[in-house]
Amino acid sequence: MTGLQLDDVNRPTVDAVHVLGKGRRERVLPLWKETQTVLRDWLRIRPAADDQAVFLNARGEAMGRHGFANRLAAHVKTAQRSAPSLTRKSVTPHVLRHTCAIHTLEATGDIRRVALWLGHSSVTSTEIYLRIDPSEKLDILDAGAPPQIKRGTFNGVSDRLLAMLEASHAR
Repeated sequence: MTGLQLDDVNRPTVDAVHVLGKGRRERVLPLWKETQTVLRDWLRIRPAADDQAVFLNARGEAMGRHGFANRLAAHVKTAQRSAPSLTRKSVTPHVLRHTCAIHTLEATGDIRRVALWLGHSSVTSTEIYLRIDPSEKLDILDAGAPPQIKRGTFNGVSDRLLAMLEASHAR
């Protein structure tokens, strides 16, 4: 994900991304509806930068693995305030990858598709997802369910704040 470039996003639909994985294997990955919406929203407000990476750090350069891990940790810490059970869980980029694999297997029932989407060269390395304890699998699926959040509106924002935001966006 940190290596994703603007040209890798299937636009204007934003329904898939082109990924070049290990061994320079290229694949096209379809995106869930929720992911499409969030990515479309991000691309709409993404700061202009010379770097063509989809995800940028504070310096306007491609976000690296460590930067992503740090951002994830910050969001997990924030989420722990409203979901204290997260304090007992390890949430890392690698855990997100495994959770995605479990969701994909549950949705498709096709271990070959999971192997392809994860970029595994062999189904053998993907078979671990078939042997996960069913109760653990249910916990993973429950924990990864998208939150039921409705899009909000901004009310009561001052004209001064809007002017400042417009000015910073124009840069």
